Amino acid sequence: MLYFAYGSNLNHYQMQNIRCFGSRYLKSFGLKNYKLIFCHPNKSNKFGYANIIKKKESKVAGAIWDITKEHEKILDSYEQFPTIYQKEYFYLREKKVMFYIMHKYFIKDPPKSYVDTINKGYEDCNIDLRIKYRF
Repeated sequence: MLYFAYGSNLNHYQMQNIRCFGSRYLKSFGLKNYKLIFCHPNKSNKFGYANIIKKKESKVAGAIWDITKEHEKILDSYEQFPTIYQKEYFYLREKKVMFYIMHKYFIKDPPKSYVDTINKGYEDCNIDLRIKYRF
């Protein structure tokens, strides 16, 4: 199955060696009409994590991965589906692509180590973008 990753799941080492051993990176991809934000579902939590929200004329830099049903179960657990993140889908060349999105959240700054992981993912996917965040 196809999975659209953004945030820390762009990082090839993390995806292929920690989360979803055997998953295959296919290509970088920009998801139109969405914007990357950092947030957390718990207002009292200090740090936020990657999420996307609908925003016309925006684009989220991400990657398409080929994952198995077993990988999906691993990601469901990691993303705390369906409690925190929900699944949504779009079609790419007539193939269904799954992604995770959080609908209830509070905007929070991400931890520096998390931003570093995402930036390494951009590098891994040959995406010419770095998150510049003041800490």
